[in-house]
Amino acid sequence: MLLSAVAQAQPNIALIKYWGKRDAALNLPATDSLSLTLDSLWTRTRVRFEPGLTQDVLEFNGGANAAMQPRVAACLDWIRALAGSTLRARVQTRNNFPTAAGLASSASGFAALVVAATQALGLALNPAELSVWARRCSGSAARSIFGGICTLENGREADGSDTCARALLGADAWPLEVVVAVTSLERKAVSSGTGMQSGTRTSPYYAAWVDTAHGDLQRAKAAVASRDFAALAHVSEHNCLKMHAVMMTSEPALIYWTGATLATLQRVRALRERDGRHVFFTVDAGPQVKAVCLPEDADSVASALRAVPGVQTILRSRLGAGARCIADSTEI
Repeated sequence: MLLSAVAQAQPNIALIKYWGKRDAALNLPATDSLSLTLDSLWTRTRVRFEPGLTQDVLEFNGGANAAMQPRVAACLDWIRALAGSTLRARVQTRNNFPTAAGLASSASGFAALVVAATQALGLALNPAELSVWARRCSGSAARSIFGGICTLENGREADGSDTCARALLGADAWPLEVVVAVTSLERKAVSSGTGMQSGTRTSPYYAAWVDTAHGDLQRAKAAVASRDFAALAHVSEHNCLKMHAVMMTSEPALIYWTGATLATLQRVRALRERDGRHVFFTVDAGPQVKAVCLPEDADSVASALRAVPGVQTILRSRLGAGARCIADSTEI
């Protein structure tokens, strides 16, 4: 008998960033984070456990992905152990947006994998439990289990049992739109995991980054609770630039930005400070700029960022739902 399920998950954009780990083996973040789950970008994943397989098989966007295979197999091993199963799986997964380019594809990818695999093996896990397992695969994947706005606090327990995402605000509770200026379609030369290890060891700013993270989270949570866009803009941009300061002062320096990235940041600030638009920027571990804005300003923001030299394409999204199972007949 084939045990199969299909799940869909959306990437999330962190406003308060996670960078660095307090326990690398358990993938426990050193800092708190807060994020927006997107609607129009998605990963769809089918997991099918088959008795005849001798090893896990991964098909990614219609082809092989040798680099991702070990991480997928490790995730499935944890879930198999939880379910008491030895069956190997055939995994088919697809993104409708660029992969490994600073758009949180690992977050949506591993969230979808965990949801599909647990469903296929008959495990009835609640969202917090799913978030814990997703976090072990990718720190940001813990947040893609939830929709809207959520948090991931770094926790205190050594085993990571209290380190899971928590819902903060539903997708429709505060209508926000994210305009993504894609400045490069290339895969990142340095992965987030490798970059975190380097920053932890070598950046003179890393300790200050960790020490100020919880305060940033509390300010962001208060801004979300009161729907204070200006306050959220201030703390989000400040937190983003602190994280990139850690990256840039690592040895060797980690600079994900392109010239178009910087030009886009300047354009976003001009839109807000000169033109009165409700918009702010954030940039994750990559060159893409995410401009968060109120819906009434989204068209103007998208038009202005599209005109920035070096911006290759514009993606737009409202806030969306968390990871969930969808029809097994869905095409992957």
